[in-house]
Amino acid sequence: MKTEVYILSGFLGSGKTTLLKRLLENEHKVGRKVAVMMNELGAVSIDSEAVDEDVALKELLGGCICCTIQDKLEGQMQGLLMNEKPEVIYIETTGAAHPIEVLDSVLSPLFAEKLNVKGIITTVDGSRWLNRKSMSPQLQQLLLEQVRHADFVIINKMDELTDSQQASITYKIQSINPASQCLLTTHSKVPVEQLKKLQLSARRSDVIPVTQKDLKLSTFVYQFKSAINQDEFEQFLRGLPDSIYRIKGYIKFPYSDKPYLFQFSYGMPLYMKEYINIPLNLVFIGEGIDWEKIEEQLAQLGGISPKNK
Repeated sequence: MKTEVYILSGFLGSGKTTLLKRLLENEHKVGRKVAVMMNELGAVSIDSEAVDEDVALKELLGGCICCTIQDKLEGQMQGLLMNEKPEVIYIETTGAAHPIEVLDSVLSPLFAEKLNVKGIITTVDGSRWLNRKSMSPQLQQLLLEQVRHADFVIINKMDELTDSQQASITYKIQSINPASQCLLTTHSKVPVEQLKKLQLSARRSDVIPVTQKDLKLSTFVYQFKSAINQDEFEQFLRGLPDSIYRIKGYIKFPYSDKPYLFQFSYGMPLYMKEYINIPLNLVFIGEGIDWEKIEEQLAQLGGISPKNK
């Protein structure tokens, strides 16, 4: 059975740790084996006391998992999966983390098929959102990106907002991300069972206009069974839509007896020679992608059925 993964996103002070506490309390009640990965930019953990001693905790200090300490996250995640075998992992990111970058860091080709990423839950400080124009352009953009790529948006500090402010925030956030569920609350009081129903790649066409139903972040894992032609592979890459944000994994070409570590972002491919044989998994992250079409194209290059969609 795959391990469920929930990514808790949101700017500093928006209620992520409070939400984590509520989620852990619920997991304790239902008796599931749970693990937590907590990321802090500084060298000292601030929020680790929120996690009980009986919960497996991995702290990622001194940088953001989406940029400076990706390798550390991969090692910690692999250790959790091998040694603790949790049923669910909660990842609390720093307030500066970009959701796509975090997702990219989490989905290592070495163990992506063992994970079921249930969704990205973004907490928003309602008052800060209303005053976001006073922030730097970079932070404003980060707030927008954290909302845009969420599967569930929690707007906190509802008690500090008027009815018209609540309506304004809800309208704006749902216009940015119509595919996401959105909830106004105080102190991250959310129906936990509602969060448990999330599915990262789900298409809720029953509540989303047809023209927008596929505008949702999703992942795809594919495995090649043998070496493939590099020219044909790069031709495939050139034909990809711009909304495929990341590809990473291992790939083999006929002229080499060992695979290459392959990374692709912003349209740029990168190959690094490996020195051991590793399963030829490729992990894709994109938005509004027809993965069946991608699968057909990969099969023509020499792949086999994907491990998950």
